[in-house]
Amino acid sequence: MSCNYLYRSVSHRLPNFIYYTPIAPTILSHKSPFCPSRRRRQSRSFSISAGNSFTWDDVFRVPESPQNDDSALSGFFDKIKLCNRDLEKQCEFMPFVIEDQIIGYVHHGFADFLKPFQNVFIFPQDNTYGSHFGCYCTLHPNLSTPNDRTKAVANVVKSLGELIPGIRNELYPVASAFGEHIFFALERAAAPYFGIKAYGVHMNGYLEKDGKEFLWLGKRSEQKTTYPGMLDHLVAGGLPHDISCGENLIKECEEEAGIPRSISHTAKPVGAVSYVDIEGYRMKRDVLFCYDLKLPDGFIPHNEDGEVESFRLVPVTKVANIIRNTSFFKANCNLVITDFLFRHGHIKPEVFGYLKLLQSLRSGYCS
Repeated sequence: MSCNYLYRSVSHRLPNFIYYTPIAPTILSHKSPFCPSRRRRQSRSFSISAGNSFTWDDVFRVPESPQNDDSALSGFFDKIKLCNRDLEKQCEFMPFVIEDQIIGYVHHGFADFLKPFQNVFIFPQDNTYGSHFGCYCTLHPNLSTPNDRTKAVANVVKSLGELIPGIRNELYPVASAFGEHIFFALERAAAPYFGIKAYGVHMNGYLEKDGKEFLWLGKRSEQKTTYPGMLDHLVAGGLPHDISCGENLIKECEEEAGIPRSISHTAKPVGAVSYVDIEGYRMKRDVLFCYDLKLPDGFIPHNEDGEVESFRLVPVTKVANIIRNTSFFKANCNLVITDFLFRHGHIKPEVFGYLKLLQSLRSGYCS
């Protein structure tokens, strides 16, 4: 069976070099924005990877890049690819089904760890849902209520120990799509191991001064277990169980940047970005609701929860160059800020690859 059963409706959205083996460099013109040798020449002057620490001085030293030649968007495409890895491995996952609805995907190797818990997980031999393995994962029929399912799955997650690291004791709703019936709630750290759709709220805080736009950026604490020391846009957070997007954003604004409700309630919802990222047993199917907040000149953000080391106000043109030329940002923040660059006119239709990049910001299921 073909390995494209998961993404038959989205595989057309991204250019081929994101989904498949790149074209051999020998047939690429040196004028192509996707020519590897050309990208190497462009990045040779400044290269610091996500694995190395960096300072704000490094951030402000990132050089300007040409904005109107054929290679202007290649760095953005690289960041899209970073959030949509290993999609060719989709055939290694089987559907996770509740009440005839596909609510996630489970790697066949991870399924081996679930099979001993026969009073919680079962694996019917049925190809109704198009599984490459001729079976799918579901919960035992005795677990008929959301509360029973939540407790039973939580006990399994706890029993798996370090197989699922970073337990946060924060529950995510499990549904087939946003706003649909919630079948149960799942520990946030376990979400990608069951391939459920996870949602978040991400906000760009900006201001206008002297005819130019600036973005507030945060540098994550070095003590964070995920992406320590990397750059974020101003506010972001996962969307847990039993809270609306708007209220969650207001809460995150207060905790992460010290923004009072009197200001944060004016944030404007402006759309969403999405991606599918496969790594080992994990399939992240994330949708990020995007917000813009125009901040008053003179407002200085301050962190309340210890997760952000410091903030800086950075010209939007400089932020675009940081995304293009470095790996300083937490991976999915690149998508949210790139969306901002489109909406605020910093990426123009005249630049080669405009529409492909715009489409690729929603490479996952926005549902």
